[in-house]
Amino acid sequence: SPATRKLGYDPLKDFTPIGMIGGTPNVLVVPTTLAATSLKEFVAHAKQNVGKISYGSAGQGSLTHLAMEQFKDAAGIFAVHVPYRGIAPAITDMLSGSTQAMMPGLAAATPHIRSGKLRPLAVTGRARHPNFPEVPTLEELGYKGFDGVQWYGLVGPAKMPAEIVKRLHDELQKAITAPDFKQRLSAEAVDPMPMSSEQFAAFMAADLARYQRVVKERKIEIEN
Repeated sequence: SPATRKLGYDPLKDFTPIGMIGGTPNVLVVPTTLAATSLKEFVAHAKQNVGKISYGSAGQGSLTHLAMEQFKDAAGIFAVHVPYRGIAPAITDMLSGSTQAMMPGLAAATPHIRSGKLRPLAVTGRARHPNFPEVPTLEELGYKGFDGVQWYGLVGPAKMPAEIVKRLHDELQKAITAPDFKQRLSAEAVDPMPMSSEQFAAFMAADLARYQRVVKERKIEIEN
């Protein structure tokens, strides 16, 4: 794909999938100073304030950018994209009122939600997150195609020997199913997602295809 060529490597062909670690949903958040208290109210607010709404992301082409572009298209709203060099400065500026929305990973947003500075309106994924059971999913609110999560996995160099892949995969499974490690992941709003190496490879391919469609449909230039 054009986006892959700009990266300088192919995320599928140039690595060997070993195993999935876990995932955290993306969460659509707004500052608690914004009047909107639900996703419906936010969409209405955006439509009533065309050209006045902006959102931050961790950078051009990041999942926090593509997920919000996907939502803008699904909701029929307009918001100016403000890319940052990482999610921390993006959140800082939203807390100061410079931007009005964002779709960070739940792990990054959790401290600010807990402190009452950010209001979660909806999460991606197939089910509500146990850490915030009161926050609905985008899917249940009528926005289809938002079942993806921000995930973390282990890969090695291309053409890694099968016996090494198996050994690393088996050790990884032991680690992520250990009670103490699961508890640490849960504290960070990350859910373990055990998969075989083959399942992880298929997951990676499907996730890449999902966001390649968003890039193409929204005409996003990754190098901008």
